[in-house]
Amino acid sequence: MATTEHPPPSRLRAWMLEGLSDMGKGTRHGARTEPEPTAHKGQRWWRVMCLTGVDYFSTLGYQPGIAALAAGLLSPIATIVLVIVTLAGALPVYRRVAEESPRGEGSIAMLERLLSFWQGKLFVLTLLGFAATDFLITITLSAADASTHLVENPHLADALQDKQMIITLTLVALLGAVFLKGFLEAIGVAVALVGVYLALNVVVVVVGLWHVATAGHVITDWSSALTAEHGNVFAMIGVALIVFPKLALGLSGFETGVAVMPHVQGDPDDTEERPAGRIRDTRKLLTTAALIMSVFLIATSFITTLLIPEKEFESGGQANGRALAYLAHEYLGNAFGTVYDVSTIAILWFAGASAMAGLLNLMPRYLPRYGMAPHWARAVRPMVIVFTLVAFLVTWIFDADVDAQGGAYATGVLVLISSAAIAVTIAAHKAGQRAWTVAFAVISAVFLYTTVVNVIERPDGVKIGACFIAGIILVSLLSRLARAFELRVTSVTLDPMAERFIRDMASRKIRFIANEPDQRDKAEYREKIEQIREDNDIPGEDFVFVEVTVLDPSEFEAGLTVRGEVLHNRYRVLTLESSSIPNALAALLLHTRDTTGRTPHIYFEWTEGNPFANFLRFFLFGQGEVAPVTREVLREAEPNRTRRPRVHTG
Repeated sequence: MATTEHPPPSRLRAWMLEGLSDMGKGTRHGARTEPEPTAHKGQRWWRVMCLTGVDYFSTLGYQPGIAALAAGLLSPIATIVLVIVTLAGALPVYRRVAEESPRGEGSIAMLERLLSFWQGKLFVLTLLGFAATDFLITITLSAADASTHLVENPHLADALQDKQMIITLTLVALLGAVFLKGFLEAIGVAVALVGVYLALNVVVVVVGLWHVATAGHVITDWSSALTAEHGNVFAMIGVALIVFPKLALGLSGFETGVAVMPHVQGDPDDTEERPAGRIRDTRKLLTTAALIMSVFLIATSFITTLLIPEKEFESGGQANGRALAYLAHEYLGNAFGTVYDVSTIAILWFAGASAMAGLLNLMPRYLPRYGMAPHWARAVRPMVIVFTLVAFLVTWIFDADVDAQGGAYATGVLVLISSAAIAVTIAAHKAGQRAWTVAFAVISAVFLYTTVVNVIERPDGVKIGACFIAGIILVSLLSRLARAFELRVTSVTLDPMAERFIRDMASRKIRFIANEPDQRDKAEYREKIEQIREDNDIPGEDFVFVEVTVLDPSEFEAGLTVRGEVLHNRYRVLTLESSSIPNALAALLLHTRDTTGRTPHIYFEWTEGNPFANFLRFFLFGQGEVAPVTREVLREAEPNRTRRPRVHTG
């Protein structure tokens, strides 16, 4: 609010922070902050589905191989269980999420609206940690699998032997470089990539099924081995129910499907408040993507389990991380197989780009608004560098191994889906929809079970997630501490009575008294004025009281509304609501100075108590020792001492 001059930024700094103010526009006010409505008309839902598809469908590059490693001969049966959970669980949940968050906010925003105060912020930060796990592992896993397809290609195998780590890091670096230059998600590119990739997979699946059908012994051998290993059908189903959480990679894509909602065209009469057409078409998007993926999951798990020797799925095997590519080379020749490899590498790389875009959309939506990130966290390029460096670290930790990253990826996916299921259960309960509440509660239980089993079986995911959570919370709290004295009121609005009070005082000395409202009776105001006059040796009673009510002290940025009232036919009082008393008072003083051209004065009584305890009260609850903190906020906001409002204590 203060007008201070700063030296012009360097060329590098200006380039790094380009677009910072624009990105901040959508994240400035209040607890429920939404981006500004986009001006574009959107795209048909099936085209937008391809943006989801580059993440969702690209998992076919590694899912069948991971499923075969996890479930062995039971892979097709466990995959059917996964498909049932997808269609009967995840799909209904995210169809409801689309209805509850039509601007693409997703399940995290739904849960944020249900919680307040610090526990709400910490809960959101925890979910952000798992979301970061999901998106970052998407980048590193996709790059690792793309490099696997490159290294295992017969034409390049000799030249690229033992180069997988270097290739993976290069792909991640290339992704970061593209975003540093400036990346716009091209739906047209996504449509082309998804169309070609799915068409090639249809060819591989059809040829694979034909070989299974013509080689009768394949089904017989598989059935016999399955019976020998697990006994009867009920035992197989029981084991499949236990094993299927390991296949949870096949559930990815739903959160992305909701995130791309703003791109869906909808109907001409849609409004931002109720975009019925966008919601309907997003549901079509989610349903179609889930059905397509379900068919491919079942078909690919079947042909890869029956046609590929078990040893080839293991580390070092030719089908490890590239089961369908193995079949493409084996049954359709190296020329077709190379085309399939190129298509797979392209869609996997684009999946990483989609995940990077998701991170850049998700983190600035919350952390800067919570005061838990530096200002530059709203700019794209610094965040791209941070995410790229973290991706390098994750790739190095997992040695660019696709199988090793599967657990971490699945954990991130499952935690987000579980949180979405819980969110829609609560939403259905609040809406009085008893049947849906019970149904979503059952779905939530299934996904919580799946998450717990996955964590127990593969704890790497929760370890990585815990590292992200710890890192986010630590950085967030340090940032909040560093910005504790920052003026974070985004706007000041006065009602007519409040404007009248300030206009009347503008011809004289402007004096405010900071008052903590108690009984608000005549005696309270009279005694306060007498105390201020005695402590500061001031004649007269030309004062305006200022009273601040703290709402949610965990909020960082918000607009300020000032209301005026006359109490007991004598005392003028300005009432404010804010997350922090010192910030509200400092904002009012600066606004008064800027609108009247006069320097306002404010008078406090000292608060008794330990200074450190008072600072903690200010940091956590927005109160504490108000006078010195108000002065410090004013000092940071207005470095020019001659223009700074005056703070008096007695």
